[in-house]
Amino acid sequence: MKAFCRQLLPRSSPISNVLKRKLMIDVGTQTMDKDDCHQKCEQNAIVMRHGDRLDNVEPLWVSTAARPWDPPLAEAGRIRAFSTGRQIRNNPSFQINRVFVSPFLRCVQTAVEVICALCAINDDPLNMTGDGLVVDPSKVKVSIEYGLCEMMNKEAIRRIAVPKDGIWSFNISELEAMFPAGTVDYTVERVYQELPQWEETVLGAHTRYERVIRSLADKYPSENLLLVTHGEGVGVSVSAFFEGTTVYEVDYCAYSHLRRPISKENKFFNGGNFELLTNISQTGISYYPLPAITDDV
Repeated sequence: MKAFCRQLLPRSSPISNVLKRKLMIDVGTQTMDKDDCHQKCEQNAIVMRHGDRLDNVEPLWVSTAARPWDPPLAEAGRIRAFSTGRQIRNNPSFQINRVFVSPFLRCVQTAVEVICALCAINDDPLNMTGDGLVVDPSKVKVSIEYGLCEMMNKEAIRRIAVPKDGIWSFNISELEAMFPAGTVDYTVERVYQELPQWEETVLGAHTRYERVIRSLADKYPSENLLLVTHGEGVGVSVSAFFEGTTVYEVDYCAYSHLRRPISKENKFFNGGNFELLTNISQTGISYYPLPAITDDV
């Protein structure tokens, strides 16, 4: 399966509250150099759920699918993903520099549509998906990250869909080939080198999602990130960074918005605390604060 858009070749190759961290970064590999950063800047991180999955639209799909645990997007999911990507692109306060994606097919297809929207040249407002769009691949780099995968347990993956042989296989090369040519960064070292073990606990999955968000942000402190993952991961991006909240619903393509200050001294980047900027009435995430806990008298 190929990417849904065409490339425009560049003219030249060019757990708790977040603790402040001091990272040594090779400034030459970062998007913002010492002049761009002006010693103080901000990092934005968008954590987004995939679009509408086919097995929820066509329930019988599972009975004949070769990989029932890895459904693709429905057409409505592609449309929603492209529209959400366009919405993110039109945010005047920042631009996405780097995208990380769960290896599940629905997330990869969601990221393809989002990247087409982010990198589109002369995007026609009538476009519903990235089909046929010319894109500039120099604007965004994308990588697959195992740590953003679905919760590997029966809380998230339906019992009927679990592979009988216990083998969860992903052809990473085939998945990478779906992205617009020139956008994949093959040099990135993954936070998780393989999938979590089957039957991981919910708490273990939450810890994993939080670790991945923090690790990727720390690894690329001068870049704005988009993480395409699953509903539980988006929920963690709220509850882990906004103390005292419980997330109870995450719509398809819903996303959270995190921002933190970044300062630089010589070749060291100092990352501050993430602030949750998500507006629950606009981004499809529903949550409520936990009630205060008091000791019995």
